[in-house]
Amino acid sequence: MAPKKERIRCPWVSPDKPDYVAYHDEEWGVPVHDDIRIFEFLTLEGAQAGLSWYTVLRKRENYRAAFAGFDPIKVARYDDRKVEKLMADAGIVRNRLKILAAVNNAKRFLEVQKEFGSFDAYIWRFTGGKPLNNKLRGKSDYRATSPESDALSKDLKKRGFKFVGSTICYAHMQATGMVNDHIVACHRHKQVGKTGKMDKTGKPGPASLLAKRARRPGSIRA
Repeated sequence: MAPKKERIRCPWVSPDKPDYVAYHDEEWGVPVHDDIRIFEFLTLEGAQAGLSWYTVLRKRENYRAAFAGFDPIKVARYDDRKVEKLMADAGIVRNRLKILAAVNNAKRFLEVQKEFGSFDAYIWRFTGGKPLNNKLRGKSDYRATSPESDALSKDLKKRGFKFVGSTICYAHMQATGMVNDHIVACHRHKQVGKTGKMDKTGKPGPASLLAKRARRPGSIRA
């Protein structure tokens, strides 16, 4: 019997961390259209600022418990007393600004839902309603931001969101499948590339068109 061929994965995955491998193989880059999960990733990405993603990923279940299953309606109701309780929770990143940002963002999240019908309908407009499939060859091809994440960050900030710089927004877009940043050789690149969803009109939203016009020459884009 021929030896089992080793799966090729993205260079940022540590093979000695089974939970990280599982996250890469099962979640990272898969398009997310559920508002609860989108809020979950926004909260976790905000908590990650200045830290490694793996550090926050290992605290994920603690965050789920601390932030009411990432229900923005419940989190938006958190008061000062609740914030102080979270500051004493060793299971999460005990940074007051990040905790306050999560509560604030829950309120802003609900405002966007009211305006667009869902947060999903709002955020996916920045990529024209479908994933952007990049053709990354190696670690040096990874970027920290993109015209799309710049546009998303600018709009979120205008709406009052906190901890939503372009780098955080791009990490969010990678995690939730708005961009497919699995390297071409990765076994997940084609699998993830086959998934996706257009918006209801089937056409790029205005923010996506704006980002397209601003796209830098030489960017890695399918």
